[in-house]
Amino acid sequence: MSDSPLIDSLTAAVEARPDDLTLRLHLAELLVGAGRGAEAIGHAAQVLAREPGNEVAQKLMTSALGKPSPPSSSPPETVDWAAMEQDLGDIVPPRFSHEPEPVQGHDDRTFDVERSTVTLADVGGMQEVKKRLEVSFLGPLKNPKLRTLFGKSLRGGLLLYGPPGCGKTFLARAVAGEMGAAFISLSITDVLNMWVGSSERNLHDLFDSARGHAPCVLFLDEIDALGHKRSQLNSSSMRTVVNQLLTELDGVDGNNDGVFVLAATNAPWDIDSALRRPGRLDRTLLVLPPDKPARAAILQYHLRDRPVAGVDLGRVADATENYSGADLAHVCETAAEFAMRDSITSGEIRMINQQDMLNAVREIRPSTDGWFATARNVAMFANESGEYDDLAAYLKKRRR
Repeated sequence: MSDSPLIDSLTAAVEARPDDLTLRLHLAELLVGAGRGAEAIGHAAQVLAREPGNEVAQKLMTSALGKPSPPSSSPPETVDWAAMEQDLGDIVPPRFSHEPEPVQGHDDRTFDVERSTVTLADVGGMQEVKKRLEVSFLGPLKNPKLRTLFGKSLRGGLLLYGPPGCGKTFLARAVAGEMGAAFISLSITDVLNMWVGSSERNLHDLFDSARGHAPCVLFLDEIDALGHKRSQLNSSSMRTVVNQLLTELDGVDGNNDGVFVLAATNAPWDIDSALRRPGRLDRTLLVLPPDKPARAAILQYHLRDRPVAGVDLGRVADATENYSGADLAHVCETAAEFAMRDSITSGEIRMINQQDMLNAVREIRPSTDGWFATARNVAMFANESGEYDDLAAYLKKRRR
């Protein structure tokens, strides 16, 4: 290989098309200009062997045999390089590439923007939760005149917390459906990336997407993993992710009007305190295990497509206090297994009955007990600011 990519390209082209005399003469001319007379003589000689009277080849032969000319600073004006590239495009690659260089570790992220068909009417029970959501989000949106009068902006953040499996994600979808707003759900796997700076860029792209679809409910699931206390983080890269999240919530690089940030966590005590400051996730809502009407509705939902006979949903709901929605789904699944096992043993199909449901309740214990054991310590010994007063009140009521 020489230090001239153009000469190398033309040499490859001549080798592919040895009978193209015009191309060979162009190559010889460049070789003479580059001071490579010996190589130019060979090409000029091959042209003269086929066309002894070719004047261009004779002049090139004379120049090559004499003193080498200094390297030319620019190609001869007689050469139409654009026409040559077009003519030789199937043999010689283009001299310059106009494609942008890829950025290492960054993908152009696209986030799924949904239109939720679920509303708060589909949420059984939870009247206190619904009232709080109405005041925090739905009221200002539905009453623009009152919003203007009281200076309420269409922005803000609400933190949903409580034991796992109690419907925090379902509530977020219901809020979006009630508003008629777009819905974007995000988990930690959508943000984190091994390349430095890519996680922060993914987070920025997410908020940009939400701003572009306003009004939009942006749901940040497992916010304790994405916004963990920086004082407890050993990784500097995770601390910068938390910093980026704070910046996006503040709307420093963009207007967050019309972007409603809902976050969910099972461990609010692990969230960085800066995320809970005014203007960010400054309001909290405790999502408790479903009450009796909600438990009955959840049981009915999970039994709707199963063969059922004589099941008293009210009695089952009474027996499942402190069960989460996921626990209740497990109860229905276990009762179905009991009935199916008997049907296989007897050879006769029978329906799921009340006894199957009660047997399943006795077998499955509520998964929320462990969470409340931890939450009790927080409410008793780490509630100086009063942010867990609602949790403390519920635990006191529950103990009675």
